[in-house]
Amino acid sequence: MSEDIILMLILAFVIWTSPLIAKLTKLPTPAVEILIGSTLATFGVIHKNEYFDLVAQVGFLYLMFLAGLEVEFKKLLKSPLKLIKRGLLFIFFIIVLSVISGYIAGFNAIFIVSLPLISIGLLATLSKSYGKGVKWLEIAFTVGILGEIASIITLTILDVASETGLSLELAEKLGILFGFIGLIIFLYKMLDLIFWWMPELKDKLMPKNDSAEQDIRLSMALFFILIVVMIWLHLELALGAFIAGVAISAFFHHNKELEEKMGSFGFGFLVPLFFIHVGTTFDLKSIMMDGVLVNALLIVSLAIVVKILGAIALKEYIVFKEGVLLGLALSMPLTLLVAVATIGYKTEYITILNYYSLILAAILEIVICMVSIKIIVSKFMK
Repeated sequence: MSEDIILMLILAFVIWTSPLIAKLTKLPTPAVEILIGSTLATFGVIHKNEYFDLVAQVGFLYLMFLAGLEVEFKKLLKSPLKLIKRGLLFIFFIIVLSVISGYIAGFNAIFIVSLPLISIGLLATLSKSYGKGVKWLEIAFTVGILGEIASIITLTILDVASETGLSLELAEKLGILFGFIGLIIFLYKMLDLIFWWMPELKDKLMPKNDSAEQDIRLSMALFFILIVVMIWLHLELALGAFIAGVAISAFFHHNKELEEKMGSFGFGFLVPLFFIHVGTTFDLKSIMMDGVLVNALLIVSLAIVVKILGAIALKEYIVFKEGVLLGLALSMPLTLLVAVATIGYKTEYITILNYYSLILAAILEIVICMVSIKIIVSKFMK
């Protein structure tokens, strides 16, 4: 039996058993999948495989797509301007706090950049567990979208600047990014107008109770189209996947069953593979290397603390406990943190030990934040 076949059987077994183990250990399923992946990779049970890498990447993009589906875009656009301003103030606070705390801790520039990063990909997982109508999660989505855009812009600047420095190419890349965001806003306005004049067009594009599953076909078509556009523009693929989900949610919210169907497929297959793959990128033996664990714990602690403190900007909308939950929910920028670590090591801004610290921090943030959220919700939010 070939190694690839054995790998497929192992992955199938992990996907099946990880929810059972999560139930026994009372840990979140994604955390269990990451820990299992890391353990199996450390002992050589799971090996590197290009197909596994590809499917895991698709799993992450699909997770971002599901996060977009969770966003009620029309409701977001109708959000009070004051809330948007408070969200921007939250981002400003965490950036300032990150720079100050990182400087005091003696961090290098890459470590400091990692502290305020925000990704809302895992909010889809939290929403599935705790429900869409939860106030702190709704605020987290609103603020998180702003933070995600700011983080992707930061990552774009870091990626290009690491190769070209402060050059015209960097300005060109940023121009493309902002131009694309502007184009998406324009297209949204146009489509919104078209659907207002011809509301029956929605049902034709995505009919209810369709045996041909046209709703899923249209969703996946848009998902892949926007990823291709991102590849063509050399922009972050996660942004395209997220926008695809937001578009489906914004224009086809009349199809209430779609989100459940898409989520069942994602959380039952693609998303678990992504979490397992994240675990395999980290060798557990590196924890014993000099300074890796200490730096990772310091990064995690500061990243969580600055976001919880930043939630003070939202005190008019959430109470203290909800602010803590919001800070924890926005402290899991898994792939963005891995991307920053990769860029830093590739350009020799950080050492291999610093790289391991950032990867370990990315994993620990998920485990610590998800477990903490579960404890706080079960003990203090009932």
